Amino acid sequence: MTDASASLAYVAPAARPTGPLLGVYSYAEFFVSAVAFLPLMGMSSLRHRGDPTQRLPGRWMRRFGRTTSRLSPVWKFSVDGTPPADILTRGYVVVSNHESTADPFLLSHLPWDMRWVAKQELFRLPLIGWLMRFSGDVPLRRGERDSVATMMAECRRTLESGCPVMMFPEGTRSPDGALLPFKDGAFQLAIDAQAPVLPVVVAGTRNCRPKGSLWFGRARAHARVLEPIPTAGLGPGDVAALRDRARDAITAALPAVRTLVGLY
Repeated sequence: MTDASASLAYVAPAARPTGPLLGVYSYAEFFVSAVAFLPLMGMSSLRHRGDPTQRLPGRWMRRFGRTTSRLSPVWKFSVDGTPPADILTRGYVVVSNHESTADPFLLSHLPWDMRWVAKQELFRLPLIGWLMRFSGDVPLRRGERDSVATMMAECRRTLESGCPVMMFPEGTRSPDGALLPFKDGAFQLAIDAQAPVLPVVVAGTRNCRPKGSLWFGRARAHARVLEPIPTAGLGPGDVAALRDRARDAITAALPAVRTLVGLY
């Protein structure tokens, strides 16, 4: 069986649900953390509203993600891999598989700043939507050409200012842990901006918060930084090959990371 077919055949183990007390604690901890961070992030957003990288407002959002995940008694997160030496000063298009709403909390442990792209609906949610707006994340109305063009222009401005952009090229969470097809947008952006692509693998987050679930599960999750993929000299006709190369890299790395967190 090839790495690609192994990924498609993968069936994630069922999440281990928390008891009611831990579930209530998890919601309460998230709420208290969000309320505490909200005024700080609001002030940071106001102060840095002209910054195309939104680096410092975004840094507050990642602090929020790390704080809430570290306070959780049911989530255990870790990361490994070697980031590019210039990740703090150069724009990269960071791409990752997408298993759960817990993915951003895990990826907030990566040791560099990123500006995230997220669907517009999330920005309308109480608390978390307000935090996303204050952090400078970039909204996208899926399927609307004008919104896509605005998002791409804003992301390119961010990359050219030396800050990475984070995108989930599957476009939605996988319902069962199997890797979905990648969309072209992240790779078109990388080629247009001549920014390298940095693949990251996540595993275990589906059991933290399965798609469609309102509850939490006990889980260990891990993110692994892979080798960057250069885009120098690539043109519009290379989007599909770049997309497939990034997907193949994530597909090949998934089994080892899933084994690390006990999913195989």
